[in-house]
Amino acid sequence: MKNNLIHREIKSILAKSGMTLTEVVNQINLSRSEDNQTTIQNLSNKITRGTIKYSEILEIATVLNKSIIWCDMQKEEAKNV
Repeated sequence: MKNNLIHREIKSILAKSGMTLTEVVNQINLSRSEDNQTTIQNLSNKITRGTIKYSEILEIATVLNKSIIWCDMQKEEAKNV
């Protein structure tokens, strides 16, 4: 279930941003050294399996001009009621 949540969330954010995973990977690779490049397939597999690193999530967020916010769960649950 956790893996599906990560996959759905990233897929949703990509759709809302109007960018494809291909475009995101291309932008990520621009900021990486040549020996540290990634592929669409590699990143897609990590997202699907739920094995993507937090640092890679941050890279995706940066490309999409998003920030990741940590908030207290009780406050967030109260907002959703």
